[in-house]
This record gives sequence, structure tokens and C-alpha cells, in this order.
Amino acid sequence: MTDQSLDLRETVRARYAASALQVTQGGTACCGAEPVEVDENFGSALYTGGETDQLPAEAVAASWGCGNPTAVADLHEGDRVLDLGSGGGIEVLLSARRVGPTGKAYGLDMTEEMLALALANAAKVGATNVEFLKGVIEAIPLPAATIDVVISNCVINLSTDKRAVFAEAFRVLKAGGRIGVSDVVADDTLTPEQRAERGDYVGCIAGALSFTEYRRGLEEAGFTDIQITPTHAVADGMHSAIVRATKPPAPTTADETRAPAECCGVTACCTPTE
Repeated sequence: MTDQSLDLRETVRARYAASALQVTQGGTACCGAEPVEVDENFGSALYTGGETDQLPAEAVAASWGCGNPTAVADLHEGDRVLDLGSGGGIEVLLSARRVGPTGKAYGLDMTEEMLALALANAAKVGATNVEFLKGVIEAIPLPAATIDVVISNCVINLSTDKRAVFAEAFRVLKAGGRIGVSDVVADDTLTPEQRAERGDYVGCIAGALSFTEYRRGLEEAGFTDIQITPTHAVADGMHSAIVRATKPPAPTTADETRAPAECCGVTACCTPTE
């Protein structure tokens, strides 16, 4: 990783550490935390009514995403879910509720202050099927093929090595696993310089990939069934988008697909031969 990339990562870390402290230190005994709003295109207003009613005020206040990935990630009872850049834990807590006691929701974040906030929020709701991990999304601290669904809310654009993020998401997913993320994506006509003119890196604008670049990155990692659907504009030529993709299922072997020798081709009518 270059010095410039390390500097950008530290800038991002410092920005969100300060935001976490603003949430934890800005609440009052009577009223709880107030949202740290960026603008109407980001934050807690993007969740549907009722979703956050039972979550701690601090989890809702610490939401700076550009969408609602848990609404589109097709989560099921018993799934193991990983949230990349989990922040104050809102997506992890929403996912834990949907996957139930037989499932598990992991949150990965590089910021100590965010992890502390997320752990406090999980304790407040008594969530027992969650786990928060410290690390970077370019090197996920989980074994291969252990996750059913990877989600993320407006965090991949903050990475300076998105190819590594896609490769790591592919690695930790089980065969047939899927990703469902919200992220900022740029029109193909915009150059990197033009994207930077529309917003800074830590504001989730300058580091955004174009639609073609995003699709190509997922394809190179091995994903299939890729869908990138813009939902609303966040700047001129820049969009919040829902990104879905699938890790291909494990291939079946010839032994699993062919009929037994000297068989009519229908399993029920076959008689084992000596």
C-alpha cells in the first residue's frame, strides 16, 4: 500500500472516530444521541418506518450510509452475515434480528471508537448473535467460505484498494453466497478528477467507482449475476446504488450427475449390478 493510500485510510479512520465520539458524547440523559447528519442523501432517514424503532438512539445516530442494504440483501433465518465497515452497528443489529438465534451477524470495522459504540449498542438490545471484529475490509479476519451474505453501507467507496475488497468478500463467502451492498457509484462519463470535484474522499464521493469499473471489479473477483441499480442522486452524475452479486455455486462432479451404469436413466427404476 502506498503512502498516499495509508494517508487516506488514516484520514477516513480519524473522521469516523471523531463522528463516533460525537455520538457517544453528544447525547443527554433524557433525550439520547442526536444524529450526526451529513445531508439528506445520507444517514438514518434512508431507513423505512419502524425498522429502527427498537434500536438504541446511538446506533441510529451513527448511521451515515447512502442506503439500506439489509432491505435488499435477502437475509434468511440461520444465515451468517458480514457487514463491511459496520460503524455503530445498525446494519449488524438489523441483520441479527432477521437471521434469528440460529444465525449470526458479524461487523468489521477498523476504528476503535466505532467498535466500542457498536458493542455498547449490542449490549443495550441484548443481542447475543452478533460479533464485532477489528480489521480492514481489504483483509477480512475470517476463514474462507464461512459467510452466507456480505453487506455494506457506503463503505467500499472509501477503500483505496477496492480490488482487494471484492476478492476478500468472494473468499469469505460460501459457494452460492451473495453480496447486497449500498454504495456510491459514478456515471461512466465522469473522470476520477471530475468525481473529486463533486465531493471529498471521506465524504464518499471522490473515491467512488464508475458503474463499469464496479462491474468489472466484481467480475474479476469471480462474482456473477451482477446487478447495479441506482436509487437516488448524491451529486451531479453520482448515485447511491444497490449492488447485488453471487458467488457461483460449487460445481457438481460427474459422479454426482450421471446415472448408475446399466441403468434406465431414472433412479427409481435402477437395479444395482454385481
